[in-house]
Amino acid sequence: MVKIALQLKANLENVESLTSSASPDFRWYMKFGCNNCGEVSSKWNYVSLSEETPAVRGSAVNHFVNKCKLCARENSLSIIPETIAGINADSCTEFKTVVVLDCRGLEPKEFSAREGWVIKAADNGQTFNDVDLSEGEWADYCDKTNQPVGVYEIQHNFLRVK
Repeated sequence: MVKIALQLKANLENVESLTSSASPDFRWYMKFGCNNCGEVSSKWNYVSLSEETPAVRGSAVNHFVNKCKLCARENSLSIIPETIAGINADSCTEFKTVVVLDCRGLEPKEFSAREGWVIKAADNGQTFNDVDLSEGEWADYCDKTNQPVGVYEIQHNFLRVK
C-alpha cells in the first residue's frame, strides 16, 4: 500500500481559505495509472467518501475500485478522512496537502478541481459554497467586504508520504 498526498497551491485574492466541501459526497476527480502495466486512464474518475466498497481482505473500506482495461488487474484506493484539509492565504504559494489516498495497485496521475469547493473571503467576509473550479480559476465579489475575491492559477502535485 502506497500513501499519496494530493497537494494544491493557488493564487488567492482576498481569500482566507479554500477547502473541499465537508460533505462526504465531495468528489476528487483524477486520472489513474496502473502500477502493474503502466496504463493511464483516459477518462476522469472520481473518488468520494460516500462511495464505499468493502475490501476483499480485512475490514477496510475502498472509496474507489477500478479494473485496468489493459491487464485486467483490480486496483483500489481509500481516502484517509482525517487528512482532508484546505489551503490558507498565508501559505497558498507553497504546495499544501489537501488529502491523502491509500493506493493499492494504482497511482493518481492528474487532478481536476471541479465543483463543491468552499471559499472563505478575507477580513471576515462571506463564505462561498459549492464553488466550481473547473475553469482553473474563479472570481466573484464579496458584498460584506466590498472587495473582489478570486482563486487563480491552481496547481497540483502528488507526493508519496509515510
